[in-house]
Amino acid sequence: MWGQGTEHPEHPSEHPTSKKHAKLTIVELAISIENYIQNDINLKGGFFVYDNKEILDLTLMKIHKERLSNIGGDTYFACADFKASNGKIYDLDIFMTGETQKNLDVTEINVHKENGKARYHWENKRGIWVKVNK
Repeated sequence: MWGQGTEHPEHPSEHPTSKKHAKLTIVELAISIENYIQNDINLKGGFFVYDNKEILDLTLMKIHKERLSNIGGDTYFACADFKASNGKIYDLDIFMTGETQKNLDVTEINVHKENGKARYHWENKRGIWVKVNK
C-alpha cells in the first residue's frame, strides 16, 4: 500500500509517498535513476527517448531528489524534469523496484506534467494510491 502523499501542501496527492522504512538511501536511488537515464541516452543517440502519446527526445534537467521515496516494499518513486526537442518541459514519474541498488529496475514511466499542466493526479483510496487521468 502506498501512504499519504505530501509533495506540496497545496497538492497533497501529486505524487505517491510512504513513511515506510526504505532499504535504499536517497543517494542510492538518485544514482540509480541517473544511471538508468544516462544508459538510455547512450543507447539512443544522445537523448532519453520516451514514447507515451508521442516520441519525445528528452534531455534531463533535474531529478527531484527531495521527492525520491519508498512507496512500499521494494518499490520506489522518482520524479524528474526533462526538456524536449519540441521545446516543452516534461515531468516524468518513474517507478523502480529492487531489494538493492544493484538490482533496482525501472518498471514504469509516466508523463505526469507537460509544461506544468498535469495529465493525471493520485488519489488515496483505502490506503492504495490510484492514478486518475485528468
